[in-house]
Amino acid sequence: MFKIKTTNYGNITVAEEVVETIAGLAAIDCYGLVGMVPQDIQSGITSILGIESIRKGVSVRSSEAGMVVDVYVMVGYGIKIPEVGHNVIQKVKYVLENIAGLPVVSVNVNVKGVKVIREK
Repeated sequence: MFKIKTTNYGNITVAEEVVETIAGLAAIDCYGLVGMVPQDIQSGITSILGIESIRKGVSVRSSEAGMVVDVYVMVGYGIKIPEVGHNVIQKVKYVLENIAGLPVVSVNVNVKGVKVIREK
């Protein structure tokens, strides 16, 4: 549980699963991502998570200064990985701080694979 605020009536806390889901939804909204992948993906296996299990591609932990977020993603082939990573970091940090009210120390983007995006 992560404490967002303390009031005269008590504490407002958010479950870890909720924070992971918010971070995953923020990340997947970034251009260039094919999807989120499980943290424990085995080499050679590329399973992209569906929207209902998107939080499995995110790990959050608390530190003294704030929250540390790790996201595990798959990027589209031909897309500049550093730019995608920067956009994901900015978006996840913004959403968690401004919408959820959680202090974020760092967002780490772990690119687990590259996939060809087929034009329709």
